[in-house]
Amino acid sequence: MLQVNVIREQREKVIEGLRKRGLNSIDTTIDQVLALDQQRKETQRKQDDLLAESNGLAKEIGSLMKSGNKEEAEKLKVRTAELKKQTSDLSPELTRMEEELQKLLYSIPNVPAEKVPAGKSAEENITVHTFGSIPTLSEDALPHWELIKKYDIIDFDLGIKIAGAGFPVYKGKGAKLQRALINFFLDEAEKQGYREIQPPIVVNEASGYGTGQLPDKEGQMYHATADNLYLIPTAEVPITNLYRDVLVNENDLPIKNVGYTPCFRREAGSWGAHVRGLNRLHQFDKVEIVQIRKPEESYAVLDEMCAYVQSLLEKLELPYRKLLLCGGDMGVNSATTYDMEVYSGAQKRWLEVSSVSNFETYQANRLKLRYKNKEGKTQLLHTLNGSALALPRIVAAILENNQTKDGIKIPKVLVPYTKFEMID
Repeated sequence: MLQVNVIREQREKVIEGLRKRGLNSIDTTIDQVLALDQQRKETQRKQDDLLAESNGLAKEIGSLMKSGNKEEAEKLKVRTAELKKQTSDLSPELTRMEEELQKLLYSIPNVPAEKVPAGKSAEENITVHTFGSIPTLSEDALPHWELIKKYDIIDFDLGIKIAGAGFPVYKGKGAKLQRALINFFLDEAEKQGYREIQPPIVVNEASGYGTGQLPDKEGQMYHATADNLYLIPTAEVPITNLYRDVLVNENDLPIKNVGYTPCFRREAGSWGAHVRGLNRLHQFDKVEIVQIRKPEESYAVLDEMCAYVQSLLEKLELPYRKLLLCGGDMGVNSATTYDMEVYSGAQKRWLEVSSVSNFETYQANRLKLRYKNKEGKTQLLHTLNGSALALPRIVAAILENNQTKDGIKIPKVLVPYTKFEMID
């Protein structure tokens, strides 16, 4: 959530930044925020003045009573009662304005950073790095949804029987490959100084608002209505919410956490080859890295996090490209996002496997996540997160790119985890 003082002090810069997202009429909403905030401040000032007058009269009444001037004191008591009623009458109006202001602020996305290009869709993202060669497969190479049937390692029909479409059952070497990838990703993160967290996979409404899934993404989350809990779309949500309403000790910075969780998303997608098989699921596994840093450090840290994710892909021997997302293709919380996409040989297309984002103070403002610097000033921190990595499309690319006439070769780095070299 944007800070009102930032909007007030940098109105033109905020509007210019938000137009990178294609929000060409955002100035209307921005001016509504500023007008409502001004109205709220004036009402608050009026209430404060009434309270100050009432407190002053209370002291005067006390003095009059002590001096025996009860008649004059009674006159002032009448005025005090009037002031209290006026003060009380302003309270619901102030509450209404604060709620309306909060609702408006929730509706405004984060301002894209200066480096983020303007654009409305993925076609306007910028490729900033590529690694590896596009695999050359035989003409009879199979897409992963055929390979999983051939080797009986993932079963979508059983998932439909148990839960519905988008909930696959992993079997035998398919299940072992999943576990191998999870353990590999967690071990690599630990080497980079991340502390492992095993969070709940449901969150309350306050947590959803804290990291920005609510009110923006209600329709994309599974909602357990009886308890008003939400199944998490990513471990970012519970891990970042560990620090909601926390004043962090500067000595505890930087904060680097990693967590493995299943993830749940209702919007698993439309029909077509681009969402077949593992390409888009309602439930999938993911390892997530989360950092909380001082503002002046966060963009160097964003680069470090990207480099770390890229190192995982290189160790898995997967060709990938790194994209800087344009304003219109970023999530509402993000100030800057890089996507990593691996090349899927049999599908002959790029598959997104990771997003690494800097939210700057957008989440921290919602979370009231702050620290006190050496000068004693309380500041909002910056939050960052990245998929490291999401499993389904990694598995799809491994299966497709490594298929041979004898079976599917397991990347060397995973063999100590799988305890086998081939799926055959």
